[in-house]
Amino acid sequence: MEVSRIRALRGPNLWSRHTAIEAIVSCTDAESDIDSIPGYEPRLRNLFPEMGFLESDGHQGSISMAQALELAALGLQACAGCPVTFSRTAPTLEKGVFQVTVEYTEEKVGRLAFELAMQLIRAAADENGVFDLAVALASLQELDEDVRLGPSTGSIVQAAVARGIPYRRLTEGSLVQFGWGSKQRRIQAAETDLTSAVAEAIAQDKELTKTLLRAAGVPVPLGRSVTDAEDAWLAAREIGGLVVVKPRDGNQGKGVAVKLRTKEEVTAAFKVAFEISDDVLVERYLPGHDYRLLVIGDKLIAAARREPPLVVGDGKRTIRELVDHVNSDPRRGTGHATSLTKIRFDEIALATLASQGLDAESVPPKGKRVILRNNANLSTGGTATDVTDDVHPEVAERAIAAAKNIGLDICGVDVVCETMLQPLEEQSGGIVEANAAPGLRMHLQPSYGKGRPVGEAIVANMFKPGENGRIPVVAVAGTNGKTTTVRLTAHLIGVSGKRVGMTNSDGVYVGKRRIDTGDCSGPRSARNILLHPDVDAAVFETARGGVLREGLAFDRCDVAVVTNIGMGDHLGLSYISTVDDLAVVKRVIVQNVASHGTAVLNAADPMVVKMAGACPGAVLFFAADKNNHVLATHRVQGRPVVFVDGADIVAVKGTEAFRGAAGRHSDHPQRHDFLPDRERDGLHRRGLGAGHRRGHHPPGRGPLQNDAATAPGRFNVFDYKGATLIADYGHNPDAILALAQAIESMPARERSVVISGAGDRRDEDIREQTRILGKIFDGVVLYQDECQRGRSDGEVLALLQQGLVGAPRTRDVCEIHGEFLAIDTALAKLQPGDLCLILIDQVEEALDHIARRIAEAG
Repeated sequence: MEVSRIRALRGPNLWSRHTAIEAIVSCTDAESDIDSIPGYEPRLRNLFPEMGFLESDGHQGSISMAQALELAALGLQACAGCPVTFSRTAPTLEKGVFQVTVEYTEEKVGRLAFELAMQLIRAAADENGVFDLAVALASLQELDEDVRLGPSTGSIVQAAVARGIPYRRLTEGSLVQFGWGSKQRRIQAAETDLTSAVAEAIAQDKELTKTLLRAAGVPVPLGRSVTDAEDAWLAAREIGGLVVVKPRDGNQGKGVAVKLRTKEEVTAAFKVAFEISDDVLVERYLPGHDYRLLVIGDKLIAAARREPPLVVGDGKRTIRELVDHVNSDPRRGTGHATSLTKIRFDEIALATLASQGLDAESVPPKGKRVILRNNANLSTGGTATDVTDDVHPEVAERAIAAAKNIGLDICGVDVVCETMLQPLEEQSGGIVEANAAPGLRMHLQPSYGKGRPVGEAIVANMFKPGENGRIPVVAVAGTNGKTTTVRLTAHLIGVSGKRVGMTNSDGVYVGKRRIDTGDCSGPRSARNILLHPDVDAAVFETARGGVLREGLAFDRCDVAVVTNIGMGDHLGLSYISTVDDLAVVKRVIVQNVASHGTAVLNAADPMVVKMAGACPGAVLFFAADKNNHVLATHRVQGRPVVFVDGADIVAVKGTEAFRGAAGRHSDHPQRHDFLPDRERDGLHRRGLGAGHRRGHHPPGRGPLQNDAATAPGRFNVFDYKGATLIADYGHNPDAILALAQAIESMPARERSVVISGAGDRRDEDIREQTRILGKIFDGVVLYQDECQRGRSDGEVLALLQQGLVGAPRTRDVCEIHGEFLAIDTALAKLQPGDLCLILIDQVEEALDHIARRIAEAG
């Protein structure tokens, strides 16, 4: 068994809406039927007893190793605690070759599971094969804990998902974006983009925090900064009684020591705190319990009483053994990924024991509580009890006031007092700290009491009721006309006042500015648009290749447009061998239309029509022929349709109708009449170009122009010394046929064409292009593309020449190396009344070159 390609599908894809690992797996004849391998399945199940049920794929009646690999990769993740349920194995047209797809929740974990599954499958093929299941599961669990979101960030993400808000992790850490474009918001753990750096700096400065809170009338403990151990002891004597020593800019309880009385204790605590910060505070110790109050916005959301890490004696085990026993609790981990943290048995713990006359080897009597730290932070092994319902209104007011005075939108307020049931002033309690980016674990999963919906509260503070952070998204797929449709749709949305982000085969655009060049019709470019803060709406050309490589860049779209399905769109690549296969890929955007959205489908293409049944939302059919039976049936049912009626584009839904003139150009009044169907249809999709309703011209809608500025490379027409030039990016047989039919109806003295071929097409598709052109063009100039896409030098030109063999009309054929030189060669031969079709490769550069030659001609 060989695995030739593994890739991650990071969005809705050909197989499912789940993120998944997809692999190409090749099996020998024996491996294609594991029943033919004596003892294979029993050995496999012996190595992995939790293996899922193996069953025939229904195509061959046999079970392959590829299917075993699929179930092993899924099962290993599930046994490691990952919430995965989807997997599939599909045979390809190549004998013994399968596409295996397995869901993942974390990409690194999914890839590791696939690697371990391959080891398992190969071990089972050997009678003496070894596979350590325990080690494999432990490695998956460790990696999953390391890369998945922690409980604080995870709770916020879960709350956002529940509200339909899309999210994307921007780093492997806790930086997450919610929403898209101009509606986006960002968090990092329990900090949001509303959390100012100034407020965070204030919260880290414990002395400044106390000064501001004291000025606001919030009770805080007496204390001051100290410079050295002697000064710390001096401050302790000034304060009198028990004191607390802590770093001025510390967090998570690091370096904090409490209930200190003697000089030795204060001196030792100063040394520990000084290692964390060169500025150390000494404060009055407030008697009572340690509470954490969580303030979000202007509301108190949760409160917990924190207990320091401790063990309870049993009269038999030493304190060290008791700590080891407590730390064996699976809820306790070393970081923040678990609900509890392991107790630190360090110098501070030993010093705390010494203050009680104990050491690590002491055996406390049964029932005796032994405190191991004087602070109650969960990060050092403490526990939490929910007391939200006990908080006195005045205590809540003080906590909210503390957060507001510091300027934090999310604030963890540390309070020390005897009870939450009385105001702080009545019990000599006070606020000892205010924390930015507070941990949420104690409120989500308290050791005792019920968890609180803090993630939901944070999301509610970021997004108003009814907001989901989404911008309108339009996805366009099809064999021909995609880029034209994308550009015209972006134009329609743009003139309404929205800032539009657009991706297509020419580049990435925000408004009229191109921010990236090249073929940008894949999910990576689309994700970049969704990240851009100046985008109010997005229009994406969604090419077959990107869907197959990575899936979609979005979880759902508002509008999905499918122009047509034809033969010329990379058939034979990535196991897409037939037009039916291609239709399944193009259908992915339709399957992921939002329930409130619309699929805009070509009623004249039977394969596109079939996609309507896969759409979760509404369907709009369009066609040039208003009598098309699919369109007519849809219209009778009161559903939306768009069609051509004479010189008008008409949109109808129920009893409402919009009618608009299909825009013409003063310089070429005949141009729209001769537009190929693939381009003319672009004017029909997503509504009207210059539409009006009952004689009214809708505000914000301007005429759509199919010129080089609005739709570069899409039947752009120019005058050159009395000859007509047409520049187009047509690059497959269907597109060439549509162009040929349009140009054949245009009067011309002589017709010539400049053409190359894309090397990643099938040989027959490259030959077919010139076979079509040879029927109507008198002269042909062949040139070699800038990039041959895997072809050897001259190979594409040879295929194009083969297509011209026996051409009924073509008399003059020449080969030129270089696109611009080929254009110049064709221009030099033109006479007034001629027509030249230039099939361009480098769209922007070629159009600029043509514009320069026209300008030079005067």
